[in-house]
Amino acid sequence: MSGNDVPGHDFNRDINRSSTASLKYDGRQSMFGTAEVIPLWVADMDFAAPPAVTQALAKRAMHPVYGYTVYPDSLYESLIDWLRRRHGWDVRREWIMMCPGVVPSLYAAVMAFAEAGGTVIVQPPVYFPFFSAVTGTGRQLAYNSLRLANNRYTMDFDHLEQCAAGARLLLLCSPHNPVGRVWSTRELKDILRIAKKHDLVIFSDEIHADLIYPGNKYHVLSMLAEASAGSSVNVVTAVAPSKTFNIPGLNLSALIVPDPESRNALTQVFDTMHVSASNPFSVVAFETAYREGGAWLDELLIYLQRTRDYVAEYLATNLPDIRLIESEGTYLLWLDCRALTARLGINDAQLRHFFVHEAGVGMSPGTLFGETGSGFMRMNIGAPRHIIQVALENIREAEQRTRQGMMPA
Repeated sequence: MSGNDVPGHDFNRDINRSSTASLKYDGRQSMFGTAEVIPLWVADMDFAAPPAVTQALAKRAMHPVYGYTVYPDSLYESLIDWLRRRHGWDVRREWIMMCPGVVPSLYAAVMAFAEAGGTVIVQPPVYFPFFSAVTGTGRQLAYNSLRLANNRYTMDFDHLEQCAAGARLLLLCSPHNPVGRVWSTRELKDILRIAKKHDLVIFSDEIHADLIYPGNKYHVLSMLAEASAGSSVNVVTAVAPSKTFNIPGLNLSALIVPDPESRNALTQVFDTMHVSASNPFSVVAFETAYREGGAWLDELLIYLQRTRDYVAEYLATNLPDIRLIESEGTYLLWLDCRALTARLGINDAQLRHFFVHEAGVGMSPGTLFGETGSGFMRMNIGAPRHIIQVALENIREAEQRTRQGMMPA
């Protein structure tokens, strides 16, 4: 599994990212207390962006003026064409709002659709800005926790309906970060049913939608809402090339908002914050990635799938106390370490210490994603596979040492 098993792009290439102001690498000391860890945490990949993107950026950099930037029609067309080709979604130009990243959009949605002191539903374990977007804007969290059974997460719809009775907004992660679920049509239709009954606005974070493994199918929630006879559910969809093409540092995303009143509400919030998403490089990368990145993405998906399968096999064979939760999409794996913590008699802080200081592997602790993440870790496999192999071997060796009573502090 160590060879470059994907024709074309060399995903096994080592790229030195240290001293490039990289959060993933140059932020290791502040994040883990040591820089001597293999960084498998923050959600960007160690792969070079599609060649067409880097070439387009270099060409733009050759022009010596980097002034204020507008969004050309061609940029909107690139997104519309991508969504139609890849997902069968026909999006109108007027529905699209360009935004400075998905996290600012989360905050804007909470402020636009939930009154101060109002209730917003989240489904932990979930991407942690879902929490701060609510608490940081003076709203209240309602936790509709996902349920884990038979190594797979599902939604608790009875409890979701109870939460919806007193809420105005649901923050949905689809596909889900960190648990890796790609929600089924039936699950999404149940969400729409509850939202319609209780007049819920749904903010659907779908930025991982292009990263789906074979055997699973991503469904656009807004399309299902449009197709439902008599449906009046207000769905705001966040999309971006950032995860798909590994350009998150360029901070340009889009919201798809069919409802004009919702677009106006969101515009007012963004205007209040005086936030602009435009810069000459993000615009060029956004358009080029969607226009010319398809073949690169197809190769990436093959590589990621084989890495995911390698991790699953390695854990089952060598680290049975760590279980990989069934992963249907994203390059983020959710590791169930509860058997390991039970055997070692350690808590979440000690589990983190074990991985960082005993194994030399820096992952995201499960508690970052809510209380239901206790005993879990999130692993980013967006790296050359030999790096993932070394990380797993380090963990195995550290685990073996603990069998001799060398417990982490």
